[in-house]
Amino acid sequence: MAHQPIMSGSQPTNYGMANPGYMPAQEGAAAMFAPPAPESQGPTAPPASMFDSMPGYEGTVVGGGGFLPPPMPAFPAPQPSPGPDQPSWNIPSITEETARDAFILFASSKCCYSSAPAKDGTITNMEAFNTYRYRLETFTESRSTEWSHEPYHGQPVDAYAQPPPGPWDMPAKAPIFFTEDKQRIKVPYTSSVKSCHTCMGMGRKPCKDCSGAGNKVCWVCNGSGYRHGDDRCNHCSGRGRENCTRCLGQGSKQCELCNGKQQLLVYINLTVKWTNHSDAYVVEQLSGLQLDNLSKVSGKELFRESQYMVYPVMSFPDSSVVQASQRIVTDHQGKFSQTSRILQQRQTIELIPVTKVTYSWKGDSHIYFVYGNEFKVDADNYPATCCCSVM
Repeated sequence: MAHQPIMSGSQPTNYGMANPGYMPAQEGAAAMFAPPAPESQGPTAPPASMFDSMPGYEGTVVGGGGFLPPPMPAFPAPQPSPGPDQPSWNIPSITEETARDAFILFASSKCCYSSAPAKDGTITNMEAFNTYRYRLETFTESRSTEWSHEPYHGQPVDAYAQPPPGPWDMPAKAPIFFTEDKQRIKVPYTSSVKSCHTCMGMGRKPCKDCSGAGNKVCWVCNGSGYRHGDDRCNHCSGRGRENCTRCLGQGSKQCELCNGKQQLLVYINLTVKWTNHSDAYVVEQLSGLQLDNLSKVSGKELFRESQYMVYPVMSFPDSSVVQASQRIVTDHQGKFSQTSRILQQRQTIELIPVTKVTYSWKGDSHIYFVYGNEFKVDADNYPATCCCSVM
């Protein structure tokens, strides 16, 4: 049987309108204040008990926003398989010319740095502290449902016409792998019409500014009707009250939730969210350069693998990378498969060059670091700085 809209025509919708003006204040007496309007604005959502019977969604949307675990696959999910052994890689080193050019560019970018140490300093030693960065990305799809509503103005009502599709049966167009996105879909056969729960189906709500009276005490004469002695107040024409500017003297305002329509179209909204979860491990290079600096640069990509589920790195010159890969892969596959569907995983290994440069200037020894493919420089104790001031 088709669901019939709940009509509210028998309910009064004109409260506050019977008194759009104001009563004159008695001479010499302050005007009476209207009783305060109730603070309660009604519930913020339709009662959950009204929707518990929606087939396939019983209890899944109460409160809204909870992520729904994906259904168990009909066949066992493919398991990751070991990839080929990774070859050994040579560690590149930068030239003295590259180190000097990077240092000069660094000094010229600082308004308070003299370029003399970078240009005239003598490089006495260069030591490579190259390091590796392992990164695992897990691209997932998660789904959640919640009740939503909009003003009803004749939209189709299809609740209970037939069972709605399940949360994971709804088709959604996924973005390119590892690109985050979100899509909201109205679930078919869940739309019904309900009386607005904010205005209780009246279409209007009491004005809070005037407590539903339509007028307020005149702020100029404080309700007396007079300013000084026998001088009648010009602002309120001696009446002691003035029309409420918020509700234009009506004592009520149109309900913002239903736009005065008195009814709401209520339905289930499905939110499909694609998220790229990323974790990285950087090998400590013991050069003195802070690891935080390395997060701002890129390295030479030595290894990349992308498939439904990757297998931890099996062979690599640095054993800490192997251990990190095993830990992060196990963590991702265990954690994200519980609340979402894993669509793809990608693991990479980068070689980040770090060179510690020792140089001499004016008889003193100093150091700086050149790191990353961008040849960024870190020189905390630059020997020639000055104070700058803006006039």
